[in-house]
Amino acid sequence: MKKSIYPCIWFNGNAKEAAELYCSAFPGSEIKSASPMVVTFNIEGKQFMGLNGGPQYTPNPSVSFFQIFEAKTDLEHAWNLLSPGGKIMMELGSYPWSEKYGWLEDKFGVSWQLMIGMAGQEKADVFPALMFTGVQAGKAAKAMDFYTSLFPDSSIGLVAKYEAGEHDTEGNIKHAQFYLNGYKLGAMDSSMGHEFEFNQGVSLVISCDTQEEIDFFWSRLTEGGMESRCGWCQDAFGLWWQVVPSALGSYMTDPAKAPKVMEAFMKMSKFNIAELEEAAT
Repeated sequence: MKKSIYPCIWFNGNAKEAAELYCSAFPGSEIKSASPMVVTFNIEGKQFMGLNGGPQYTPNPSVSFFQIFEAKTDLEHAWNLLSPGGKIMMELGSYPWSEKYGWLEDKFGVSWQLMIGMAGQEKADVFPALMFTGVQAGKAAKAMDFYTSLFPDSSIGLVAKYEAGEHDTEGNIKHAQFYLNGYKLGAMDSSMGHEFEFNQGVSLVISCDTQEEIDFFWSRLTEGGMESRCGWCQDAFGLWWQVVPSALGSYMTDPAKAPKVMEAFMKMSKFNIAELEEAAT
């Protein structure tokens, strides 16, 4: 059950503008498709989706995107393009974990952690980093155990914990990396006072080929969480997911099928593939 996992970023009508900025900021990036509702683009070969969902939700630093560079000039290029109109969360400079690192929120509210990889250790890469705050602070390790239990080819890699005297609770996750079906993510705890938590501004999409797969992920992710509409659900740790049929994209790019399919799934919480197929005929 090799599943495709990728992030969805919620925008207020400017998803294509954001995608164009990101593709100009990061080497080897490209827009794959664009419609009034959805824009898909790749960074370092990894898929992203921009959703023009309206003003209801905005991204926040609870999910940031960790971009590792091999060249300082590439990092500085990205920083100079992403920072105007945004907010600097950690100044670009030298830190114990990297000779050059910075954390910013761009003008669309999307958070980026930009870093030069340690020599010989990490190549250019990009991945979502989850920050567990508020009532979820201290639960990053438990969340990683849960997420990796859902997918084959999953593992927990690097784990660094806070020690006594550091700036968070001893034993909490300072930084960790884990893999779901080979897809890399980061995780950290933060017990400091934050005005943000996980929301629909950034969600993780699971693309499923069968109803059995949809049923499995939906039932497991909503245990202790919450069901929403159109394949959206929130897990027990507050993170938002979309559990969707892999055929949905082809339906929504077909002008004849899209209106009928959309009418059908707007009535659903969990997706029903048979009903979508019927609507598409």
